[in-house]
Amino acid sequence: MTAMTSRMINGPKAAKAFVNFVNASPTPFHAVQSAATLLDEAGFKRVDEGTNWEKDLKAGSKFYYTRNQSSLLAFTIPASGFKEGTGVSVVATHTDSPNLRVRPVSKRSKAGYLQVGVETYGGGIWHSWFDRDLSLAGRVIVSSKSLDTTNDPSVLPKFTSKLIRIDRPVLRVPTLAIHLERGVNDAFKFNNESEFIPILGLISSQLNAQRSAAPPKKDDDSDSEPPTPSPSGSSKHHPALLDLIAEELSVAPEDVEDFELQLYDTQPACLGGVNNEFIFSPRMDNLYSTFAAVEGLINFANETSFGELEGNVNAIALFNHEEIGSVSTSGAQSSLVPNFLSRLSPTPAQLASTISKSFLVSADMGHAVHPNYTSKYEENHRPQMNGGVILKVNANQRYATDAWGSFLIRKLVERKGGKVQEFEVRNDMPCGSTVGPMLSKMGVRTVDVGMAMLSMHSIRETAGSHDVQNYIDLFQSFFEGFTSLDKNLRVD
Repeated sequence: MTAMTSRMINGPKAAKAFVNFVNASPTPFHAVQSAATLLDEAGFKRVDEGTNWEKDLKAGSKFYYTRNQSSLLAFTIPASGFKEGTGVSVVATHTDSPNLRVRPVSKRSKAGYLQVGVETYGGGIWHSWFDRDLSLAGRVIVSSKSLDTTNDPSVLPKFTSKLIRIDRPVLRVPTLAIHLERGVNDAFKFNNESEFIPILGLISSQLNAQRSAAPPKKDDDSDSEPPTPSPSGSSKHHPALLDLIAEELSVAPEDVEDFELQLYDTQPACLGGVNNEFIFSPRMDNLYSTFAAVEGLINFANETSFGELEGNVNAIALFNHEEIGSVSTSGAQSSLVPNFLSRLSPTPAQLASTISKSFLVSADMGHAVHPNYTSKYEENHRPQMNGGVILKVNANQRYATDAWGSFLIRKLVERKGGKVQEFEVRNDMPCGSTVGPMLSKMGVRTVDVGMAMLSMHSIRETAGSHDVQNYIDLFQSFFEGFTSLDKNLRVD
């Protein structure tokens, strides 16, 4: 047994499960797939969003559906049965993180290197992507053209979307040697367009591969680079890249119709710190919240008391595109949650009843106090890792938390014996935001929470290993206890 394996075995159970989840989820597509797998194993029934699933809303039933492979909504029906106008208790998170996306035309080369053109996605700490062992993951549209032996143009090929994850380093963004940039330690600055381009390989390697695969030349053939075959996309991307994708999916290169690929760090997430009190990982903003939401709903649905509980429909909503504003078919500003509520309560009066009884917890990561930069934090709002749930507050409504939301979270955390911390930004610094404020526009009461982490938006982030269970406990308590607690609240 290696030292790393021994340390992992000794870590918190929930943290180890999260590490497995994030390692299996290099993209939002994979994160939704990982969440769906957990829900399948827990007995949730997958339905198609476009079908009439309302007719199957039996007491104690459990469902989920996905949209565009990158967002997911799962829910449970109360044991007392369902009727229009019932409230909904929702935990909302997001599945995306800052990263580099392969451009639609990525084929670049310079100084003997094969390069891949990329576009920055979100607000990443981009210098952390230099000198990392990078690979590719995402989804690929694949056709069945190469399998068609009829040569009949009236027979249309079939098209499918396949997830891909190349599980070895194939790309790198190299830094410039200090000998060529003596001031690099004073200020590491670079141009995102011209100095942030990953290398895929050497041009000579691709030429040699092409020549070895090509038929012998006639005597009068020139010594120039042979023409590239013309599978779909070959003029846009290096043949070596297309071959790599095709080989990974076990398809012919000409069957690769299109793709959405992003770069990811191949170094796995792991537990760390002298007592395994930390998790060192990519994408914890916000897969940490996503995993905890899924586990919280599953734990609630697996309880022996679930069949006895009455109250709200309990749900989780996992959105894409939060890092770039949430404006998309699968983002928080889409119709995913509003459509869900209106399908549960189709008349205006029923929908108004549902909204008045509903509550939404917006779960996104928060900032732990940094020991080297304590001056960046408001002196009375310095959350600690493994210190419990953070209530995120902002007077300018960058977070949706108000006094009633804070009160509810404190009571729910109390039920599990947990702790609550507060975070508010300094007056001389801008405040980030979440899906909370935009979802609150539906009229549903909303609160913003998170867990403390360091290095948010770096390619490698740090969070507390014990806070995974603290997070799960909050969401499970929310699903178990919100309805009874809400009965004793009087607001309007």
